[in-house]
Amino acid sequence: MPVSLTPGAIAAIRGGDVDAKPLVQVVDVELIGRSAQERYRLLLSDAASSQHAMLATQLNGLVRSGRVRKGSVVQLIDYICSTVQNRRIIVVLNMETIIPDCEMIGNPKMYPETDTVAQKVPPNINSGNAQRFNNDNINGRNPVQNAQNFQSSVQPPHQANNMQNMQSFQPAVQPPYQPPPNYRNRGPIMKNEAPARIIPIAALNPYQGRWAIKARVTAKGDLRRYNNARGDGKVFSFDLLDSDGGEIRVTCFNAVVDRFYDIIEVGKVYLISKGSLKPAQKNFNHLKNEWEIFLEATSTVDVCPEEDASIPQQQFSFRPISDIETAENNSILDVIGVVVSVNPSVPILRKNGMETQRRILNLKDGSGRTVELTLWGDFCNREGQKLQEMIDSGFFPVLAVKAGKVSDFSGKSIGTISSTQLFINPDIPEACSLRSWFDFGGKDAASLSISREIMPGGSKNEIRKTVSQIKEEGLGRSDKPDWITVKATVSFIKTDTFCYTACPLMIGDRQCNKKVMRLGNTRWLCDRCNQEFEECDYRYLLQVQIQDHTGLTWVTAFQESGEEILGFSAKELFMLKEQDDERFAETVRSKLFYQFLFRLKIKEETYGDEQRVKITVVKADKANYSSESQYMLDLISKVSR
Repeated sequence: MPVSLTPGAIAAIRGGDVDAKPLVQVVDVELIGRSAQERYRLLLSDAASSQHAMLATQLNGLVRSGRVRKGSVVQLIDYICSTVQNRRIIVVLNMETIIPDCEMIGNPKMYPETDTVAQKVPPNINSGNAQRFNNDNINGRNPVQNAQNFQSSVQPPHQANNMQNMQSFQPAVQPPYQPPPNYRNRGPIMKNEAPARIIPIAALNPYQGRWAIKARVTAKGDLRRYNNARGDGKVFSFDLLDSDGGEIRVTCFNAVVDRFYDIIEVGKVYLISKGSLKPAQKNFNHLKNEWEIFLEATSTVDVCPEEDASIPQQQFSFRPISDIETAENNSILDVIGVVVSVNPSVPILRKNGMETQRRILNLKDGSGRTVELTLWGDFCNREGQKLQEMIDSGFFPVLAVKAGKVSDFSGKSIGTISSTQLFINPDIPEACSLRSWFDFGGKDAASLSISREIMPGGSKNEIRKTVSQIKEEGLGRSDKPDWITVKATVSFIKTDTFCYTACPLMIGDRQCNKKVMRLGNTRWLCDRCNQEFEECDYRYLLQVQIQDHTGLTWVTAFQESGEEILGFSAKELFMLKEQDDERFAETVRSKLFYQFLFRLKIKEETYGDEQRVKITVVKADKANYSSESQYMLDLISKVSR
């Protein structure tokens, strides 16, 4: 079937067209980057002229899959022509493949860079006037009007020295090149005084000259100060969302901070232009955009006085809690759940010696899992305190977490970072659905925590074992640990070394916890952090003997599980032992012979040349006799069938 490419498409695009959606052919494809920022350069043809083009990285998959290759006929949907190093290049933002493979059409010639504007000049205009014509065209004025303005200064060759005749001479100026009707110039694209065209965030790329975006601020970071080899500085960032769902981060440094920090407000809509685009630093930027904007001295940020309902207030990509089990450490994600418990806020000493606050709460959703969410800093006394008051009043709120950070320390959990946002009972469909589920049965539905190394699988398929089965079945001796639940009674607790002195400093979003040494009478030293401090932390390292009707075994309980067994923090119990050893011993004895459901992790480890099976308590829940009775009735029912 014969194919007709759009006539004059290349010239029209170079002239400023952005709306015609022409049919062109791919003459060549070249990979010009082999890093994480790889890009493809195309050579496009309209059968008469050809022009280099750059493919936006979100379209790289078209080339990799073979849908766009040498010979393909494509339709350009979104595109723009920019000047890069004094050369014109078409940036293709969106296109569709019409014919994947086709014979070469026509005999296209490379569109000459030197004739970019000159070929639009009437042939009877001399070189001096041509230069003036070119300058006027670059400044955004219409070539036809320029030609009419030039008529009074045009001198035909045979009357070059006859000034009097020139005044009455009207040259027969040929009309300049005009694109076909479908290719009218829709707006200036070179540097001029006309306002830049508003484009979607998804269309931003470093090859554009002038651009503007209209977007809502969804998050604003704190003003941070830094010091490096260049001296002191300050920086802040904010995130934008537009009506097409595109997101991008904007960063300001030093003097630009002074201009824009106070006028940027979360929730407001702004018109932003004249910034530079650089590759996003994915270590700190979680948004789904390969670029971020850096505002400069010439940048403009104007608040839009009228609300734009087409731009959402926030955009979420929620993941069920069960998905967090397989999420990569340090990944950033959105999660929503019902808050089922909130712990008190506690002071934590960071590695830099500064004190901050930490508060842990638990989220539950319909995936059969719960997860710990750790709040840091201002989140503890702001949203954390509000959530605490709701829980204390008997109400379980829905919490949406935007940009939480995954941690795999002692199981999987979520933590807040500077760009995290918390929304209590948000007015979104996901929150309404979750509220309905929780109120009509979800509150009492069985679920399993994925935090603190709780074993995989839900409560419905948890593996119940007896103490004797641990040895009989050789649990823990495979490559992976075994996770079981044992109902047993605490029969003995060693008290000679029930805890250790630990480093209280924070490394990132987790506590160091390394054992520390005393320096003199008032200082402690952590070899790992290489820092000294006046007060250390105390953490459990309990050796507990448990037994059931089949036998007994020793297990190790660390901080959280130790608190669940003894009911006191390690520091409280250590201080009690220092002050009143007899009362301390009585307190420990009072915790014996309580029955627990122990969640155990069993794994063989090497100590010197000896292989030992280590049994660790990852959670200890006091036995609920009502639920245990139901469990036993279910077992009887299965046996009697």
